[in-house]
Parts: sequence; C-alpha cells; structure tokens
Amino acid sequence: MSLLPLAGRRVLVTRAAHQAGKLSEGLRALGAEAVEVPVLEIRPPESFEALDRVLGELGGYDWLILTSANTVRALEARAAELGVGLSQSKGLKVAAMGESTASAARKTGFTVTFIPESYVAESLVDGLAGLGCGQRILLARAAIARDVIPDALRAGGAVVDVVDAYRNVMPVAAPGQLLEALAKGIDAATFTSSSSVRHLAEAARVAGVGWPFAGVAAVSIGPITSATLRELRWEAAVEARQSDVSGLIAAVAQLLGRAS
Repeated sequence: MSLLPLAGRRVLVTRAAHQAGKLSEGLRALGAEAVEVPVLEIRPPESFEALDRVLGELGGYDWLILTSANTVRALEARAAELGVGLSQSKGLKVAAMGESTASAARKTGFTVTFIPESYVAESLVDGLAGLGCGQRILLARAAIARDVIPDALRAGGAVVDVVDAYRNVMPVAAPGQLLEALAKGIDAATFTSSSSVRHLAEAARVAGVGWPFAGVAAVSIGPITSATLRELRWEAAVEARQSDVSGLIAAVAQLLGRAS
C-alpha cells in the first residue's frame, strides 16, 4: 500500500487566516498535516487620506499597479465605503503581480493588461521598462513595502504615486499558537513573503522561542523571501521554482516527500 508523499509530515503555514486555504488544502492533498499559525493580519492603513484621494482620480493615471489580492480587496472595500465606483477608465492599464492578484482584479471589474513572468517586483519592473517619460503610474500596496518598483519606474522617467492600501500586522494570538505548534513538532515552515518571515521571527521573539527553529526546514516561495530568511539567519532549505502557492507546495514535496 503506497502512502501519500507527505504522509506524517507536519508543515507550518504562516499565511493570513483568510488566505491559508489553498496552501493548506494542497499540503493535505499530499498527506501532510497543515499547521496554521497566521502571522499576518490585514488592517486598514493608518490614514485613508491618500487612498481616498486617488480612488477619485483613477482616470488621471496611465497605469495602476496592484501588488496583491489583498490590495485589490482593500481598494474595493474602501471604494464601497465611500460610495464611489471602482471603474477603469478607457486609458487606464492595469498591471497585476501574479495570477491570484489578476483574478481578484478581474472580479472587481478591471481588465488586466500585464502580469510579470515571475511574481517579484524586479520582474514587474523589467516588464514595464520603457513606458516613456511622463507616464502617470499609481502603485497601490501594503504599508512598509520595498521601494524597488517606484524607484526603478521613476528612474525611467515615470511619475509614480504610491498609496498604502492596507497594513500587515502580527495577530495577537500568533506567539501562543506558535508555541503549541512547535511543542507537537514541525518538519518544515513555509513562507510566502518577506512579511511572513519577519512576523514569524517577531512571534518567536515574543514567545521566547529560539530562532531559527531547531530541526525545522524553511521553504521559501521565491528569491526575495529567501533573501529575507538569509538576512534573519535562516537559510531556506528549498526555494519554489515558480513563485506561487502551487510552486511552494511542490517545493515542500521535493524536500519532504516520501517514496511510494
């Protein structure tokens, strides 16, 4: 009788509670126990002033860059609260970071013009290189994000406005949940973003747990996340070849999979 490749493995899932489903389900389908310890919680920005202003001015931009499905949901929710339509003017092009972001954007009513080959900021910048001087670009993202995209586009002559659509904070329950998860044993921890790395490290600090976790392999969704792990003294045991949830699941299977 053959076992599923991840049978008996316990894998830590650090995604926000509302986003953990696809990753957890994919791991369970391979036989793993997905141990959910959400270290990210989506909160409104500190101030809505900038967001409210640009929601009424979308027609004045040439491009709208959406960095995540969370960004799309935040824009949609705030537009609904303001009673304004989140519509795409004829001249506005939309760039989405990854298929999940593009899917969320389409459900909101946007037509997506561009999705980068690799779901990292550098790939998006490469794809939008040569837009031309004077192009007006709105970049909607999480607060405290990297400035790779706006810096590179401005260097190319674009006029870039950056707006914080939401904040990522660590849930209060995360340290306690982490202690419980580690007490039962974990084979690997999955990381879908640099924020998930930093927030898990903070949860460990609050919980009084040594970092990195002894005997636990780190599985990274892509090069930027791996660099953040390295910065915090935890080398990724494996990095997804494709920077999305499916690629992350495949990376876990590659690392921990048992022969049939």
